[in-house]
Amino acid sequence: MIRLGNFFFRYRNGLFPLAYLLLFCPGPRLFHDYRIAAVLGLAIAVAGQLLRAVTIGLAYIVRGGKNRQVYAKQLVCEGMFAHCRNPLYLGNFLILVGLGFIANSVLFVVAGIPFFILAYSAIIAAEENYLRQKFGDEFDAYCAAVPRLLPRLSGMAKTLSGMSFHWQRLVVKEYGSAYAWLAGALLLLLKNEASVHPQFMALPASQVLLAALVTVTLLYGLARFLKKTALLQAD
Repeated sequence: MIRLGNFFFRYRNGLFPLAYLLLFCPGPRLFHDYRIAAVLGLAIAVAGQLLRAVTIGLAYIVRGGKNRQVYAKQLVCEGMFAHCRNPLYLGNFLILVGLGFIANSVLFVVAGIPFFILAYSAIIAAEENYLRQKFGDEFDAYCAAVPRLLPRLSGMAKTLSGMSFHWQRLVVKEYGSAYAWLAGALLLLLKNEASVHPQFMALPASQVLLAALVTVTLLYGLARFLKKTALLQAD
């Protein structure tokens, strides 16, 4: 599992997008009414994004490793990492499940979701092996105190009120990921509209979705500009 996790960690930027394509493949529907699936999916995906946002805003870790390999300069135990050892991966998974519902795709739920469960489980195993070798008893004590995935709710209010929230870091570090899933969700909703209504572009709902897609694209461009010009600082 550790070797598999190192493989997924190294090549996830190439492999994961291939699995995302399942969202757009035709196939059986989860719900007869895609709007029900969309509401459920958006709620789940937004919950995942909020978890990621709080995690990054409170305490940040280097997510991409070093030279595409698992790496950590220090053991981060504050912020959301005091309640869950892998809050970013949990947020990712919630977003993926949400997109599966938004796509109203049985194929993604039965093939894509199991793939990501395997991939993230393997990556977590590889990361834990690395951290245990590097930090030893300190990491073992951390594991004994903090759950791997399901957040421990006790002390959450104290954590949220006792730390500064770095919103600039959140924008700089998260704008690309947030845009990717939001744009994907909007395209999936347009795809579902098109599958039901041949003249879907004339529908008010489709026009709202297109306007939302343009808006999030413009916000993405603004965030990128602010990052490249250093008007927003990550630290």
